[in-house]
Amino acid sequence: MRIAVTGAGGRIGGQVVRQLAAPEEHEVVALSRRELPAGQRPGHVSGAVADYEDPAALRAALRDVDTLVFISSDGEIAQVIVHHYNLIRAAADSGVGHLVALSALDADLNSPFCYAVSYGHTERLLRDSGCAVSIVRASIFTEFFLGLLTPARTSGQVRLPAGDNRISLVSRADVARCLAALAVGMPTGHSHDITGPQSLDLVTIAALAEDEWGVPVRYVGLTPAEYRAEMARGGEDLWWQYAYSTMFDSIRQQRWSQVSGEVLRLTGRPPASVREVLSQSSTA
Repeated sequence: MRIAVTGAGGRIGGQVVRQLAAPEEHEVVALSRRELPAGQRPGHVSGAVADYEDPAALRAALRDVDTLVFISSDGEIAQVIVHHYNLIRAAADSGVGHLVALSALDADLNSPFCYAVSYGHTERLLRDSGCAVSIVRASIFTEFFLGLLTPARTSGQVRLPAGDNRISLVSRADVARCLAALAVGMPTGHSHDITGPQSLDLVTIAALAEDEWGVPVRYVGLTPAEYRAEMARGGEDLWWQYAYSTMFDSIRQQRWSQVSGEVLRLTGRPPASVREVLSQSSTA
């Protein structure tokens, strides 16, 4: 089977490529916007350069591909939706039989989270593509969220507007393993909620960070206005101020709190806990 993976130079796509290439049972094509540096993909994996903004290059890269693992684009929403439209259309035009797509737990067009709109719209495009689909709806990545806690290592405070709501954080490695597992299987035709093993509030996450870092850490719940003001004072780009603010709006609506057993079911291994990811990041 010939399997292509977009975003092959990224943190999710790169792991999917390595997962699929390890057994050397399939022909794997690593797609990226730019030529990957030497050593960034296994030697027996072929590479193809195709920008999301270049439909002709995408069609050429997807020729004779049986399954496409589609890692979502990034940037502002209008650009993301165009990128996803171009890729899905190119896959359909090239005769790709199975699209395995990365979406999000919050893929609701009615969500306050700006990226939920792009995920929801993309899922509609996928279902209208004529291709068989399997969709991974991932919770918020543990590694990304723990990055928001980094200032607390010196300040002692996790200053975020999450209220007392919970998040089922999931590691990037677990998401990549689920994408790879779906890529080598039969299309499922539906979405799979991919979460960590627990749904935790910020008080608990701060306590885990305190245990791992060996410094006092406590959660200080900000109002949305206070959070936006702190981002502005810190020089955060206006777009990302909006994106982060709306993400926390959706967290306060408990859109990221559900826990599923899909990681274990799809991969045969339980998902990593927040404590495990904290420990790994501290020793990396």
